[in-house]
Amino acid sequence: MNIAQKILSTAAFGFLPLLAHAGAVDQLHDFLKNTRTLKAEFSQAVIAKNGRKPQQSSGTVAIARPGKLRWEIVKPYPQLIVGDGEKIWIHDPELQQVTVRKAGQAIGSSPAALLSGNNDLEKNFTLREAGEAEGMAWVEATPKAGDSGFEKVRLAFSGNDLKAMELQDSFGQTTHIRFSKIERNPALPASTFKFTPPAGTDVVGE
Repeated sequence: MNIAQKILSTAAFGFLPLLAHAGAVDQLHDFLKNTRTLKAEFSQAVIAKNGRKPQQSSGTVAIARPGKLRWEIVKPYPQLIVGDGEKIWIHDPELQQVTVRKAGQAIGSSPAALLSGNNDLEKNFTLREAGEAEGMAWVEATPKAGDSGFEKVRLAFSGNDLKAMELQDSFGQTTHIRFSKIERNPALPASTFKFTPPAGTDVVGE
């Protein structure tokens, strides 16, 4: 499993804003231009191709653009992803293992690029308007790289508020995410995006 797939399997993240009267893609660019930091809570359900009972999880996310992110699953099992701008750290306390990769290799065309990358999304994604459903406006992002680990990402907004996200990966899984308590441009301490592997933890990668 490559790092993009690992990130996808543990946390599918992204955010796009749009207004009902404006093109979703244009609103995405405006939002990225004007959003430096973001934090929110999330709930996530991963549905397998065979439709078995979804795997539920919840936690918090924080971003400082470009390049820094913190995606922390709290329930049912703790897991942490931290990007400090140079490296991506994935910590699994149960396995006592940390996987680390260079940020450029880990993010690129992965879902994380929609969150913490720069404004040049068209370099790695094809963006298109995806219409309205459930009272929300949707944008669809398809990765241009063939080895990203996922097929497409759909993001839903009501007004300027992020409401939902859906990812379809290369294994037929669909991940549904709902965001709440979103704060745009909050002051985030530098420690949010720093990670030191705990003593006794196996470090795999760089």
